[in-house]
Amino acid sequence: MHFTINGTVHQAEADIRTSLLDLLRDHLGLSGTKKGCDHGQCGACTVLVGGRRINACLTLAVMHEGDAITTIEGLADGDTLHPMQAAFVKHDGFQCGYCTPGQIMSAVGMLEEIKADMPSHVSESLHSFELTDAEISERMSGNLCRCSAYPNIVDAIREVAGA
Repeated sequence: MHFTINGTVHQAEADIRTSLLDLLRDHLGLSGTKKGCDHGQCGACTVLVGGRRINACLTLAVMHEGDAITTIEGLADGDTLHPMQAAFVKHDGFQCGYCTPGQIMSAVGMLEEIKADMPSHVSESLHSFELTDAEISERMSGNLCRCSAYPNIVDAIREVAGA
């Protein structure tokens, strides 16, 4: 199978029953994407496929052959953090850090989904937008944080959305 992961083409050989999560972690060594519940309920395994967020534990790798996949390892530009990563650090949007990669990937995907769903004449002129705390919480409801860093996560997302 061939994939473009974080801008680099990868070839992998795996059983057709291998989840995308297991392919990333076990076959390609990209351990930033976490295995939480392995049932799609916690969001720790969130990655972007074609710019849309998915739970990597719920999809087979073979279903994404040829797709462009972005993991937490692909967000930063060298030593320069992605704005969402920087906002999570600034607002202390993590405690134990286990859910953090999935939270960040979901937040990035969420903001891209909002922009993509807007009419083109609006999204082209839109550089920032306001989101309420309730809307952020609802849109991020698939990502759980056992340490309850939710207020700080919401603050980080709100900052990036408004930037």
